[in-house]
Amino acid sequence: MGTLWFGGNIYTLEQEKGKVDAVFTKNGRIVDVGSYETLTTQYSDEITEKQNLQGHTMIPGLVDSHLHLIAHGEKLLRLDFSKTTNSSEIIQSIKKRATEVKKGTWIIGEGWNENQLEDQRILHRSDLDEVSPDHPVMLRRICRHAIIANSKALELANISKESDDPAGGVIVRDQELNPTGYLLDQAQELVLNIAPSPTVEELEFALQTSIKDCYQKGLVGAHTEDLSYYGSLENTLEAFQRVLNNGLKFRSHLLVHHLIVDEFQQKKREIGEFGEFGAMKIFADGALGGRTALLSFPYKDEPATSGVAIHTKKELEGLVQKARQYKMEVAVHVIGDLAFQWTIDIIKNNPPLKGQHDRLIHAQILRKELIEKAKNLPIILDIQPRFVTSDFPWVIDRIGEEHLESCYAWKTLLNEGIHCAGGSDAPIEPVDPLLGIHAAVTRTSEYEETGKSYLPEEKLSMYEAVELFTKGSAYAIHHERDRGMIKKGYTADFTILDQDIFTIEPDKLLSTNVMMTVVDNEIVYKKNALQIT
Repeated sequence: MGTLWFGGNIYTLEQEKGKVDAVFTKNGRIVDVGSYETLTTQYSDEITEKQNLQGHTMIPGLVDSHLHLIAHGEKLLRLDFSKTTNSSEIIQSIKKRATEVKKGTWIIGEGWNENQLEDQRILHRSDLDEVSPDHPVMLRRICRHAIIANSKALELANISKESDDPAGGVIVRDQELNPTGYLLDQAQELVLNIAPSPTVEELEFALQTSIKDCYQKGLVGAHTEDLSYYGSLENTLEAFQRVLNNGLKFRSHLLVHHLIVDEFQQKKREIGEFGEFGAMKIFADGALGGRTALLSFPYKDEPATSGVAIHTKKELEGLVQKARQYKMEVAVHVIGDLAFQWTIDIIKNNPPLKGQHDRLIHAQILRKELIEKAKNLPIILDIQPRFVTSDFPWVIDRIGEEHLESCYAWKTLLNEGIHCAGGSDAPIEPVDPLLGIHAAVTRTSEYEETGKSYLPEEKLSMYEAVELFTKGSAYAIHHERDRGMIKKGYTADFTILDQDIFTIEPDKLLSTNVMMTVVDNEIVYKKNALQIT
């Protein structure tokens, strides 16, 4: 029947500091909110369970507005170099793995980032050849816009001195024009396309691993982009159907990559109660780490390039027009200011249907005039607050301090009335939403020991930061009337924490524990320390 939640700090997020004493839920929905006495009396015949929060803090369930669920699971299952600070550790890990698997087996590593390595060196294929000559090796950069491949992998992909750069990609070469093994954006697809595709069972296991980790981080759902990366749309959809319909409740909103949108549209798609399909995903540019984000000016530390356009502006407009033919919204990856400019120009000329809005993902490098244009368009920005933490201070050298004024401008965007949602882009950044919230309110860098804030005028309040991962994520997918707040008629999805995050110092977020995660009124995760009575 029904459950009464009480005994803690229950923040509704209807307005700042809005709280209630108790919440009554039934059949996965919030029936009523109010005082413990009133709800106990009014619903005495329907309350079959009471959940005492024991002084902990309950907020609407946190939702990540942009990540890659299967890839996050893969990261948890593969060699993970996201915290590695020495390039020799990467080499030794590959050497060890080469002794553990059969000859010819692919060795795949995730998350390396030269900016956090002591020598800040991008490995060469020869480094990998030395420890693994008989295994194809592929190391994916933390941004997932670049890989390093050894000679065996390059050979299998037919990449040689004579190979041309593919459209939207770069094969990095040495002075003799031989490939170094470093492949940027669309060039990495040459290797990714010949690497073995996972089975449905492997995809299912990665997805299960990912969702269970999300539960532990307090996430009740996510907007994810996975459907075009694993060799078969049908296999990937089958993995989602198996997981979401067999015990793992997780509100999953799936973007549809433009490469598979035609196949996707060939028949009606159903994915169960906890899954739904969303916008058509398009990449307009690359990433700052590999200098492939498309800028309107040269990179400060590499003046010979202004980045990479994954598509020409005309091609990009053609993709948006295809989405409109399917009556779809678009979700466009835009990091550089020129990519953002192209995209908003195209959306203005090719608007979505009435009641729809498009999504611009990342929106890091902006200019004042672009923000002015954007606020008059039917869009929402999917921002990743943790990018401030991981990109500074090196991004200053990348683009130049003179271009920083309107970059990572979360506060400005909100003040201008532009809707924003909060995500992690996991596995690029940690999936933990509390880390994203901490980054939004402190704007500190993990590379900065002094605690310096970068562009501190763009700090968000705790309330604004939490809104990104609740109300913002709900608005992004047209669920603002039934998700993102603790309110009558809304889903019974909650994140329960051991500290009152609205009263503690921001740095205490880093020691805040998720005590319970609740989806559809079901406790999907409970920390052992909390004994609910």
